[in-house]
Amino acid sequence: MSDRSGDEATDVFIGHRELLFGLVYNMLGSVADTEDVLQETWLSWAGRGAEGIAHPRAYLVRIAVNHALQRRAAVSRRRETYVGPWLPEPLVADGDGADGPALRTESVSLAMLVVLESLTPLERAVFVLAEVFGYPHTEIAEILDRTPAAVRQLAHRARGHVHARRPLYRAHPRVRREATERFVRAALGGDIAELLEILAPDVTVWTDGGGRRRPAVLKPVRGRDKAVRLIASFASGERGPRDLDLRYRRVNGDEAAVLFQGESPYAVMVMDLTPEGDRVSDVYIVTNPDKLTHVRRDEEAE
Repeated sequence: MSDRSGDEATDVFIGHRELLFGLVYNMLGSVADTEDVLQETWLSWAGRGAEGIAHPRAYLVRIAVNHALQRRAAVSRRRETYVGPWLPEPLVADGDGADGPALRTESVSLAMLVVLESLTPLERAVFVLAEVFGYPHTEIAEILDRTPAAVRQLAHRARGHVHARRPLYRAHPRVRREATERFVRAALGGDIAELLEILAPDVTVWTDGGGRRRPAVLKPVRGRDKAVRLIASFASGERGPRDLDLRYRRVNGDEAAVLFQGESPYAVMVMDLTPEGDRVSDVYIVTNPDKLTHVRRDEEAE
């Protein structure tokens, strides 16, 4: 490859990197795996070069999506030996409120990513391409080397499964912020009465420490009473450290809380609301340090 064609290939790839990151991350739920797939995509692209390719964007998307499908098998194998519940790696906005490149792409909530984990790899790829990024079925068929009829069937199954588990509802950002702050105040303050008020009766608490951090819960905790006991024990220091500093950040596009121990991130807490927006239906707590390596602490105190 000549220097000129190499520079052109690099410029084209960089110009589409945000799109590719968003596609792959929403298929895998892991920043580390997404970065690996983008490296594989770059190597495939650089080896071919941009010269003679009429539609570079379509070509790059096809390479990235198919590399992501191949990587999905390795991700699934790791999940088989993972300690406790597995949650997607959260994408956390910078402390100054600015979104990093990952959050400037189409954001899918952490709760939605949990639902997408229950799809087959092909169903998830079709759902992400169609529902999140707006690709028509004919283009998806070309990307996945399937017939349009097969893609329509995959899309129908994926939509039905997702909508059955997660109705198409997203609370207003102000409502989410108020509910998040109310929950965090009650949780960290040990206000049992307030927790009982804000948590839905069938609330589920998901804790992902990867066997490395507390709370060390091996399966999701379901029901308000059990959830309150777990959250209260974490806040009191029985299942977690004391002296945590709180920051409110946007995580996967939603208002959330990030806890720091000194300069290091300790936990990301994301709340999902009932359709009415008045109760917390799910709490997602990520404490696995491997999933928090990209989270930076801002200097300004809350």
